[in-house]
Amino acid sequence: MDYLNRQQAPFGAGLWNEIDAAAAAAARDVLTVRRLLPVEGPYGPGLTTIEVGADDYCRQPGPGEAGAVFGRSLSVPMLRKTCDISIRRVAAHMEAGQPLDLSPVEDAAEAVAMREEEVLYHGQKDFAVPGLLTAQGRNHHDGGDWSGLDQVIGDVLSAITKLDESGARGPYALVLEPALYNGLFRRYPDSELLQVDHLQRLCQHGIHKANISGGLVLDPRAGVVLVGQDLQAGYQGQDGIHYSLYLNESVVLRLDDPSAICTISTKSGK
Repeated sequence: MDYLNRQQAPFGAGLWNEIDAAAAAAARDVLTVRRLLPVEGPYGPGLTTIEVGADDYCRQPGPGEAGAVFGRSLSVPMLRKTCDISIRRVAAHMEAGQPLDLSPVEDAAEAVAMREEEVLYHGQKDFAVPGLLTAQGRNHHDGGDWSGLDQVIGDVLSAITKLDESGARGPYALVLEPALYNGLFRRYPDSELLQVDHLQRLCQHGIHKANISGGLVLDPRAGVVLVGQDLQAGYQGQDGIHYSLYLNESVVLRLDDPSAICTISTKSGK
């Protein structure tokens, strides 16, 4: 089945390949959770829900009473963004080999990737979709003022210790909001060692910058990123000036062990 309506487009597979490559490259620069956790899929656009946890009685049945066994399911959201590309520029590219500006496709891909990051980090409370920063059962550490070099190391060590005590042995990844991440590129006094190099010895699964508040340390056993339809472009139509395209994907976090996550809050220096 042609879910993406590509057969209706007045151009062929060669240009679609260019569009898909541009979209994937733009999204890749934004995505971080897929670097932190295992990724499974794609399973296709038909993946709308996943089963999570074990089936269980809603309550223990009394004598002579039938039991009711329930399972739990998790909705898999579809993420989508439209964009337009010039009909004349597509014609110039296909007929005369001129370069084609695919920045509208790249911008749309970045928008979808940013929405994916939001869903995977923050979840969606109204639909009971968990996120790494909001998962019930996660560890948390109230950190201090990260303008001090010693405070940074102390807070990360405290977070790792909580994970270790929870049975999450690493390797650990550290994710930070942009200002905190950028602050790691400071040298220790009387040393050539950058703080980020020091922390990489603790966080061997990588140190990443993401659009979050504060930070988190996690073991990759925390969960899995499940992909239904991976990021692809489809065709909507044309208005005589532009071809109207859309990019969509479906993705969700299956949280397996929230105790393998430790969020970190920090205080700003005055």
